[in-house]
Amino acid sequence: MSAPSIRPIRTGPIVTDLLSFHDPFDRVSVLLPLPLDAAYDYKADTALALERGDVVEVPLGQRRMIGVVLGPGGDESVPEERLRAVIRRLDTPRLPKTVIDLVDWTAAWTLAPRGAVVRMAISTPSAFEPPVPSVVHTARPEADWIGQARLTPARRRVLSVLADGPALDQKDLTREAGVGPSLIKGMIESGMIEPHTVAPAPPFAVPDGTRDGPVLTGEQRVAAAALAGRVTADAFSVTAVDGITGSGKTEVYFEAIAAALAAGKQALVLLPEIALSAEWLERFEDRFGVEPAVWHSDLKPRVRRETWRAVAEGTVRVLVGARSALFLPFTELGLIVVDEEHESAYKQEDGVAYHARDMAVVRARLEGIPIALVSATPSLETVENVRQGRYGAVHLTARPGSATLPEVALIDLRRHGPERGTFLSPPLVAAIQRTLDEGEQAMLFLNRRGYAPLTLCRSCGHRLECPNCTAWLVEHRLLGRLVCHHCGFSGRLPKRCPSCEAEDSFVASGPGVERLAEEVLTRFPDARFQLASSDTLTGPDKAAEFVRAVRAREIDIVIGTQVVAKGHNFPWLTLVGVVDADLGLAGGDLRASERTYQLLHQVAGRAGRAERPGRVLLQTHAPETPVMQALAAGDRDAFLDSEIQQRKAAGMPPYGRLAGIVISAPDAERADAAARTVARAAPRLNGVDILGPAPAPITMLRGRHRRRLLVKTGRQVNIQQVLRDWLSPIKLETSVRLQVDVDPYSFM
Repeated sequence: MSAPSIRPIRTGPIVTDLLSFHDPFDRVSVLLPLPLDAAYDYKADTALALERGDVVEVPLGQRRMIGVVLGPGGDESVPEERLRAVIRRLDTPRLPKTVIDLVDWTAAWTLAPRGAVVRMAISTPSAFEPPVPSVVHTARPEADWIGQARLTPARRRVLSVLADGPALDQKDLTREAGVGPSLIKGMIESGMIEPHTVAPAPPFAVPDGTRDGPVLTGEQRVAAAALAGRVTADAFSVTAVDGITGSGKTEVYFEAIAAALAAGKQALVLLPEIALSAEWLERFEDRFGVEPAVWHSDLKPRVRRETWRAVAEGTVRVLVGARSALFLPFTELGLIVVDEEHESAYKQEDGVAYHARDMAVVRARLEGIPIALVSATPSLETVENVRQGRYGAVHLTARPGSATLPEVALIDLRRHGPERGTFLSPPLVAAIQRTLDEGEQAMLFLNRRGYAPLTLCRSCGHRLECPNCTAWLVEHRLLGRLVCHHCGFSGRLPKRCPSCEAEDSFVASGPGVERLAEEVLTRFPDARFQLASSDTLTGPDKAAEFVRAVRAREIDIVIGTQVVAKGHNFPWLTLVGVVDADLGLAGGDLRASERTYQLLHQVAGRAGRAERPGRVLLQTHAPETPVMQALAAGDRDAFLDSEIQQRKAAGMPPYGRLAGIVISAPDAERADAAARTVARAAPRLNGVDILGPAPAPITMLRGRHRRRLLVKTGRQVNIQQVLRDWLSPIKLETSVRLQVDVDPYSFM
C-alpha cells in the first residue's frame, strides 16, 4: 500500500462531534464490538449528556455489552417505543474523534465490519471503571482512645509500626506487624487507628526529554534536527529514516521524541516484536531516565488496564507498543514512529487484516502530526513513496566512531557442501573456530524453529502431517513433541508408522535451530552456546537475560532465528553465519526476494558493530541470484532497481493493487461450492483481473478447507468498491467463512 489518501470510501450518515438532546429521551447510535458493520439505536436520557466517543453499557438480548456512541440514532425502521435504553455511561475518558475516524477508515480500507475494528479500540473493558482508591492507615493520638480500648501486645506492635514509618495499607500493615486483618478492623472501630482514602499514584513516570543523550555525529545531528523540526511544525508529514544497520537511527528519532515531550505532546513508537525489545527499553531509559509505557499481548491484566486508562487520561507521555497500540486513545499525540517499518509482522492476518504501518500513516494524517518510518531496509512501498515525493527522507550512511559495515561473502554449497549428515560447510566451520580462538563471538542464523521441519518414515516415505492443516509437523526435540506452527497442534512421535506400521522408522529431515545446536556441540564442545528463538525467548525477562549474557561474554555462539536479526548490539560479536540463505526464496510470494534481502541484511548487520571488524558468511545454493549478489556487493540500490523493474512489468504492488479472498468451510465439498458461487458473481471490468478459485497453498487450516481467489487491478481502480459491489449481495451458508485481505502479505 502506498500513501493511503484520506478520501471518502464509505458512505453513511454524517455524525456531529457533539450531540445535543431536547427530549427526555433521544436516540443514539452505538457501535458494539461485534463482527457487524451497523450500529444499534438506543434511547439516551438527557442526564447522561452523551457525546460522540462516550463508552456506554447497553443491553443486547439477555446480555449487557460495552459500546461506543457514534452520534444521533438514524435507524428510523425501529419505532421509538421499541428502543431499549442506554444503561449507563462509563466513567472513562471518551474515545477521541481521531480514534473513531481511524476505526471507520480501517474498516473501509480492509472491508472489515466496523464492530470488529472498534473491538481493537476498546479491548480492555476493565479500564472503563475508575481505579479503586487506596486505603492507608495512621495511628490516632493516644489521648483519643486511652481508657476506651485495651492495648494488647499485638495492638502495640501495630501502633509501633505506624509510629516508625509512613501510612500503610492493610496488606503491608498486617505483614509488618504480624497480625491479621480482623485485628486492624477492631483497632479502627476502637478509634486507635484511622483509615484514609488516597488516590492511586500515577502508574507511569514522565520521561525527561531535557536529559543529554549520546553525542551525535554530524550526519545524525542533521537527521535529528530535520525530524525535530517536523514535530515543532505540528503538521502532517511522513519521513523515511533510512540508515544502514548500526548508524544510530534510534538515537535520531529519540531526539524527535524529546521535541514532542518539550511541546507537551505524547509520542507513540511501534515495534514489530515488542515482547523481545529489552535492549530498546534499556536504551530509552538511558536517554530519558525512565522506561516508557509498554503495550503488547503479554501484559498482565492489571498493567493492561492501567496503561489503557493512563493513555486516555494523558499521563502516559511515551508508549512503545505492538501494532494494536495504534488504536489506543491518545488525546495529545504529537509523533508516531514505526521502527523496522519493513517488517511483515506489522500485517495482521487474522480477524481485521490491516497493516499497522499503513494505518499509522492514516492516523498521523487524521491527527495532523508527523510520522517517521524507520528502517535499514525500507519496504519497496516506502522507497517508491520517497521517489514520488509523497514522503520525505533523511539518510544515515555511516556507523559512528570506528565501526564499519561487515564484509559479506558467499559460500557456494555446490562447491563447498557440508559433510553428510551435517549443515555447516568447511569454510564456515573454519571461520567459527578462528572467531572462538580470538576470543570473539559468533552467530549462526537459521530461520527455522525446532529440531527438524519434516519427519518421515525411512521404510515407506510417509511424512507426518498435522491432522488439522496441510502442513508438516515440526519436531521440537527439547519439548519431546511434534508441533504444527499453523494451528498449535502437538503430539508425541508415534511408535509405529501409521502408513506401513514399521516400528522406530521415523527420521528427522532437514535442520532446525535445535539440530544445528547438536552439530555445534559436536564440533565445538568447549564453546558456550544458546538457542535464541520464539520458543526460548518467551517474554521480555528472558530476552533481557539473553542480551545480558551475550554482552557479558557468557555465550560464545548464538544460534538463532529471526528474533535475533534486528536491534541487538553485541560489541564482541564479529561473525555471522547464515546456514540457509535460500530459505526465504521458496514459494510464490511476490515479496520473497525483498523479504530475503531485508532479513539477511538485518542479520548481517549484527556483526562488527564496535571497534572489531565483522564478517558475514552466507551459505547458498544459488549465489548468482540478484539477492545474493546485492548482499555480497553491499549494493542495495541495485537490488531495489531490479525488484522495481520486475514489479512494474508484472503490475504488482506498489505499482498495482491486490486483494485476496479466502473461502473456508468444514468440508471440501462446501468450500468448493461456495468458491464457485463467489466466482460466478465476479464482475467483468476493464483493468480488473480475477484469478481462481483454486485450493489455497495451505489447503486445510485449523480443520477448515480453504479456497482462494486473487484480485489484481491497476492503481487507479478503487479495489474496495469493486469488492464491495461484488461480495455484498452474495449469501453463503452459515458454516462458510469469507475473508478479504486487501494488500495481502501472505499468500498461504
